[in-house]
Amino acid sequence: IEGIAESSASILKIWGGYISDKFRKRKFFVVLGYFLSAMSKTIMGLAYTLHFVLFARFIDRVGKGIRTSPRDALIAASSDKNHWGKAFGFHRAMDTLGAALGPLVTLAIFLIFNETERTYRMVFILAFIPAIAGVYVLKKYVKDESEIENKTETNPLGQKTPLSLDFKIFTAIFVLFLLAKFSDAFLIIKTKSLGFSTSQTITVYFTYNIIYALLSTPAGIISDRFGKIKVFMISFLIYSIVCFGFAYSKNNYQIWFFFSIYSLYGALNEGIAKAIISNLTTSTNRATAMGLFQGLGGISIFFSSFIAGILWDKFSDRTPFIVSATISFVSLIFFILWIKIRKIRV
Repeated sequence: IEGIAESSASILKIWGGYISDKFRKRKFFVVLGYFLSAMSKTIMGLAYTLHFVLFARFIDRVGKGIRTSPRDALIAASSDKNHWGKAFGFHRAMDTLGAALGPLVTLAIFLIFNETERTYRMVFILAFIPAIAGVYVLKKYVKDESEIENKTETNPLGQKTPLSLDFKIFTAIFVLFLLAKFSDAFLIIKTKSLGFSTSQTITVYFTYNIIYALLSTPAGIISDRFGKIKVFMISFLIYSIVCFGFAYSKNNYQIWFFFSIYSLYGALNEGIAKAIISNLTTSTNRATAMGLFQGLGGISIFFSSFIAGILWDKFSDRTPFIVSATISFVSLIFFILWIKIRKIRV
């Protein structure tokens, strides 16, 4: 179910970005996408068969696929070019904080009302309330790109321009890197294999998300000041270190340490990558670029997780981590070469 859902979202991110640029609309697709995801919560709460669960997850991911690229283009349009790192960092912080607090609230509900089928249904129905509230705020208070006076862009949402060579190179190298970026589920499985209980594992992952959220905005601010590419490349080195660390970790303290370092990787990576793309594109093709970048990236992660599972089963639990660390380091070298040869200054 999750594989189908995430694959659908990845493909739709490409389409969502393209269609947003084609019709010169951002807000409509963002609102529609969040509305579909909100409705999926209700469908999940009422589901009585696997088919309804699959349908609900599919609708949720369709919503994510439609909204993601236009939303990121709208974030760029709503903020100053010199503060794109901060803007995308803040978005990552809020997104991650919500993802961390949501399960915590759910856990509290289970502790109060017990973990029954009725409680599960209640959780999904209750989740509809903040989701639809978010849709209302978007609809009422957020301006579309065409309504924003953008002094850093010429010809905003005018005639569409082709994607630049540097964007294509950046995306190609990043997709290569994402072949190393398997699902966090592997980190969780590795953590449990070292003797962590379920509650301890949840605590570790929750702490990771909180640190990630706290560091994302400062990381974006630093990237605005010292250079987005420079800060972004540090994340590749950190990820390589984290993978080697997980490969050879033997006790709880090492897991805690490397999960903390992994938080720094997250803060230095996704939000800043979007800020870089914003610099490599124009307002007329930015949503298309965001869609290609994230869509191809999502497909790459899907294959990465599939390959990592095979390596784990056929060889050992260390193998996928070592392979990922190596690919990450090679990607870093490619980025350095790109910057030197193309004289990139972002």
